[in-house]
Amino acid sequence: MKAKNKSVSVPFFLIGTLFCISLVTANLLETKVMQIWDITFTGGFLVFPISYILNDCISEVYGFKKARLIIWTGFLMNFIFVIFCKIAVAIPSASFWEGEDSFRFVFDLAPRILVASLCAFLIGSFLNALVMSKMKVANNGRHFSMRAVLSSLAGEFADSIIFFPIAFAGLMPLRELLKIMAIQVIAKTLYEVLMLPFTKRFVNYLKKVEGTDVFDKNISYNIFKIKDL
Repeated sequence: MKAKNKSVSVPFFLIGTLFCISLVTANLLETKVMQIWDITFTGGFLVFPISYILNDCISEVYGFKKARLIIWTGFLMNFIFVIFCKIAVAIPSASFWEGEDSFRFVFDLAPRILVASLCAFLIGSFLNALVMSKMKVANNGRHFSMRAVLSSLAGEFADSIIFFPIAFAGLMPLRELLKIMAIQVIAKTLYEVLMLPFTKRFVNYLKKVEGTDVFDKNISYNIFKIKDL
């Protein structure tokens, strides 16, 4: 039984892989600020909400312990990504290559984005998983939609108020910074709401396939207990 608790299934592995890819992709896309009509948002918006949806699925089906493992794995993958970005930037470019300035603009911003992203990611993701876990126990497994939306709202709010000031302070006017923070929280929450029908079906499918529906009773929410699965 102990060995089973410490094992991971193929669906969990694939979801965790997609989670990490979403985070790395979002961090890279955050270097672009986009605007449609009068609405300003970063490129990371295209993919980052997916990580919160996956976080909800993992927390709901597998519990906080497995969510904690995936969150820290995502943290490590992001760190490795930026290390290799810095190495690539540091190596002299070929004399005939004309894309150095553009390459450096994108990937030299990555360390600042990384610091902002990792701080915001850890707090936002763990807050999301914590709210999801505790609400599930309190509601005896009912009201998944409400839990998914409220947990993501809490995590995304924390993420935005941490990420944007660190990542873009001094790079855009304060008014635009506050505006983009508000837009991101609202838009990401709406993203979650629109995806709820798919998310609910996917969660029900996972519970059926995995034969599990974890309730986090009498567990430690210490985020550093990574080996506790």
